[in-house]
Amino acid sequence: MKGKIVFHIDVNSAFLSWSAIERLRTGLDTVDLRTVPSAVGGDEESRHGIVLAKSTPAKKYGVVTGEPLAVARRKCPVLRVVRPDFAAYVEQSNRLRALLARYTDRVIPYSIDEAWAEFEGFDGLYGEPESFANRLREEIRETLGFTVNVGVSTNRLLAKMAGDFKKPDLVHTLFPEEIPKKLWPLPVENLLFAGKAAAKRLRTLGIYTIGDLAAADPAMLAAHMKKHGTALYEYAWGRESAGMFDMETENKGCGNSVTTPEDVTDRACAEQILLSLCETVGIRLRADNRKAGGVSVSMRTSSFENSSRQMQLDSTTDVTEEIYRAACELLGRMWDGRRPLRLLNVTATRLTDGEYRQYSLFDRVDYEKLERANQAIDSIRARFGENAVMRASFLKSGVPPTSGGLNKEKRKEKAR
Repeated sequence: MKGKIVFHIDVNSAFLSWSAIERLRTGLDTVDLRTVPSAVGGDEESRHGIVLAKSTPAKKYGVVTGEPLAVARRKCPVLRVVRPDFAAYVEQSNRLRALLARYTDRVIPYSIDEAWAEFEGFDGLYGEPESFANRLREEIRETLGFTVNVGVSTNRLLAKMAGDFKKPDLVHTLFPEEIPKKLWPLPVENLLFAGKAAAKRLRTLGIYTIGDLAAADPAMLAAHMKKHGTALYEYAWGRESAGMFDMETENKGCGNSVTTPEDVTDRACAEQILLSLCETVGIRLRADNRKAGGVSVSMRTSSFENSSRQMQLDSTTDVTEEIYRAACELLGRMWDGRRPLRLLNVTATRLTDGEYRQYSLFDRVDYEKLERANQAIDSIRARFGENAVMRASFLKSGVPPTSGGLNKEKRKEKAR
């Protein structure tokens, strides 16, 4: 097939599968978590833990992702709950991306358990797309030990929609000519970025399926839903907008972003996500011997509204805690804590190889001590792995540190 072909690779029940693999490898379990009613969750004792991932047997009891663990236990008294293993998740995510990179240099991460692989001149390389996607799916299962869904199309939007059709361990295509048959009969809430609130609004307009949306008057949608309505109309036709999967900032720099699996309306949860993003940004800065003179934070709500704020720092820095403090302040300026968040980005801007620090009589934080501590932690992780050192706050939260830090080869190189 000529032109660009895009695969969307999505790990099935990623956190549960990866926890099962790691616990079998280390001897913590002799039974595969995937074969019994089980879930990965946060701090159950504090009554704030939620289900991050569930096994297929747990799903049969009605356990759903995002619900409180207490509710899940009432549905399934025999539910086996394990804490998330963030370092293992990052390691498995990196293994998946390394495998994909053997076939294309265009591997685009979307979240820790999702990525696109883009190909040009596909037929000359790998033959028929669906057949190769099945070979790739089987290779991942046999060599990495977990299953994925693969969506195949000509752009990222349609490839991701295809991968979500039916799970697990399947390949689906959704080429432009297949849209009327495969996409339009689906409920409108199945459309990427539609969301519950948008779907409810569309139903009040008499729009129940994606096909109804594609047949609607774009001017009417814009009048009722503004830019979001116009965007959804385009997506119903399989047309993706420029940068729809990216969080661009005005000043290019060292950044990291994450798409959340569920709506985020809790400030503590949002700030925990920011901390994990700042962690990887700080690691990259220190590895490259760069300092940031500014910080930018971008967000996207479930209704597809984008916002961003930026600030100049008093002093250049590569200290995670300093970047995090600025990121929290910026998020507070643009988010009311009520609009559901689905994507966050932190970018260190105004990068420089030099360093200056503006000291204040009123600032009692010893940033030089923090900088030395950050460098020591980086060195330990480079030598002994991602899970050698972890912030205590990640152990009790249900929020995983985001992938996107240094790969293993580069960490070793920096350590030397």
